[in-house]
Amino acid sequence: MRIYIGFDDTDNPDADRGTGKVARWFEDKLPGECRLEGVLRQQLLVHEDIPYTSHNSAACVIVDLADPGVLSTVVANAAAHLEAHSLEGSDPGLCVVSEGAPSLAEVIEFGHACTRKIVTQKEALRAAGGAHLSGHGGTNDGIIGAAAAVGLTASGWSGRFIEYGRLRNLPDVLAVSDLERSAMKVVSVDRDARVPAPGDVVHTKGWLRPRLWGGRAVVLVSPLGEGVWESVGEKRRKTSGSSCPKIHSN
Repeated sequence: MRIYIGFDDTDNPDADRGTGKVARWFEDKLPGECRLEGVLRQQLLVHEDIPYTSHNSAACVIVDLADPGVLSTVVANAAAHLEAHSLEGSDPGLCVVSEGAPSLAEVIEFGHACTRKIVTQKEALRAAGGAHLSGHGGTNDGIIGAAAAVGLTASGWSGRFIEYGRLRNLPDVLAVSDLERSAMKVVSVDRDARVPAPGDVVHTKGWLRPRLWGGRAVVLVSPLGEGVWESVGEKRRKTSGSSCPKIHSN
């Protein structure tokens, strides 16, 4: 059984880590019957009336449960993990929804709404229905981003992987075939629609972050030369958000 675990608002402007890192650390707290499928960063609306720590993003952990009976243990471990790593001044939230949950369609719709407009805790709770949604400090506004992260990830067409297999250990330059053996599809964004060949080389610039497209990890590339490509995107510096009362935050 696949489950989606959303984390949001665990840090503050002086933090040495963001919510994405806290989400990645959760792999160590999974019971032995579980397998981490990936961790995604989801971008929410950036608006002058929405305060956030850096970029107003949330994180979702995708987990495969061989034994559905451990779901309650996973939820308890996630709550404890969130409380252990959330920093002073944050408003952490947790959302856990299984793939077959009746409310998943509403959570997906809610996730898309969070990319377009300001939403409330009440709307998040209504969308979650009987699924797990809990606040763990401060104003509990993190439940908004946590639910949104689950919904956007479950849609299969949003976010970028910040953990997938061992992508952080891959070399900066590797063959297309190596990426595809790691279950990452390589897709060109070149206007002339060239198709990367298995023996072509991809330069990741030390920052490989596949997108979630069609329910799978997709590496977007642009051409550098004959048989040579570079991945799209690069790491950016952390910036500060607004200081007004939090509505949903990173």
